[in-house]
Amino acid sequence: MRKFIIPIIATTLMLTSCGIYNKYEQKNDISADVFGRTQDITDAEGNTSLAQMSWREFFTDPLLQQLIEQVLANNTDLNSARIAVEKSQASLKAAKMAYLPSLYLSPQGTLSKFDDSPWSKTYNLPLQLSMDVDVLGSITNKKRAAKAVLLQAQMQQEAIRSNLISVTAQQYFMLQVLDRQLEILTQTDSLWNESLETEKALWENGKAYSTAVNQMESSYLNVKTQIVDTRRNIRSVENAICQLLAATPQHIDRQKWGCSTLHHADAQGDADQQMFDTKYLLLGVPAMMLENRPDIRIANHAMEEAFYNTAAARSAFYPNITLSGSAGWTNSGGGYIVNPGKLLLSAIGSLTQPIFARGQLIANKKIAKLTEEDLQKKYVQTVINAGNEVNEAMADCMAAREKFGYFQRQVQVLQDAYKGTHELMDNGKASYLEVLTAQESLLNAQLSHAMNMYDAAQAVIALYIALGGGAK
Repeated sequence: MRKFIIPIIATTLMLTSCGIYNKYEQKNDISADVFGRTQDITDAEGNTSLAQMSWREFFTDPLLQQLIEQVLANNTDLNSARIAVEKSQASLKAAKMAYLPSLYLSPQGTLSKFDDSPWSKTYNLPLQLSMDVDVLGSITNKKRAAKAVLLQAQMQQEAIRSNLISVTAQQYFMLQVLDRQLEILTQTDSLWNESLETEKALWENGKAYSTAVNQMESSYLNVKTQIVDTRRNIRSVENAICQLLAATPQHIDRQKWGCSTLHHADAQGDADQQMFDTKYLLLGVPAMMLENRPDIRIANHAMEEAFYNTAAARSAFYPNITLSGSAGWTNSGGGYIVNPGKLLLSAIGSLTQPIFARGQLIANKKIAKLTEEDLQKKYVQTVINAGNEVNEAMADCMAAREKFGYFQRQVQVLQDAYKGTHELMDNGKASYLEVLTAQESLLNAQLSHAMNMYDAAQAVIALYIALGGGAK
């Protein structure tokens, strides 16, 4: 018996050194500066990172929460991702079952006759068993690769989920901002109508020219067209949300802008500014993206799958051991027939060693190794892209916050300018051009201020998703 121990140990060591049984080690090396500059954004040391908040904590608007739940329940893409996960689960189950023997029942019956001899009847009721012995890790590596595929499918489902949450929230806030712009335009419509009526009265009394009335009316009609466009945009965004819901076009319920905070229930300050109060933007350490971002985890599990596919390609060069046997009841003894039948048992062990497979095994191994190398580089690029997305979102947050104060002051100044020039025009001390310029400047500033608030909300949502939020 001792003479077999040394060859067995040597064979085991040789196979281990070839990497057939090695397990994949997950990549977790993300540099500390992957985010780039994080100026004015708070780290999450000792606090909960933004990405660790569930989407229900992040989005505090109850109507938005309800809308997101409906999208996650009905969306077609997310349903397809769920089906893909179930398919991968079935494949993994089949890969695990490969360790078990296969069992077949294949009954046979024969009628034969030679010349004038009577008919002879033979039958065979065998139960056949076959089993591949996984000495060289082929089944194990295929099972591990199938598990990696399942994990990728699960991460893809999470990626679609977080993207749906992000898109739904962005569309919801777009509706709120369009409502705000429509409110501004409606108020402007009323004010400009008063200015137009005033200018008409001045013209009728010979204190203004008809050209002034025409210019004022043209500007007033431009507001009318913007109201029509804004209502059309609202309908378009509502239809886009309905597509996410897999529902027919319908009205989307929503609150007014500023009724709910975006990412922290305790955010204080102006009803608009609290939507993106940056002191609550807690990033956390870069390595946390590994635990939260689905695309990084997908890249990691893709490398894991490639690793085990390479190991399986290596194991294909080694012998394949198969055990088979059968047990059954038969009346055919070969050259004679016995009745009643007898029990027949057989057992076979076979070893198949590839010698020449027309280069297919070598090609498979090379392809597997190249795929593994390609996925390793893609993983690095995925991490870089993730850090870039975080940096871009942070920059957008800071820009929107900085512009918020400027827009707010600009609107206040232009409101005073419009009021003053209108009073001067009423007293004949200012021309219609000054009033026209003042009211158009005020409208543009108000609309830009509203859109900047949307840009800010969009930037905070992008930061939340870029850090890996919304996946769970």
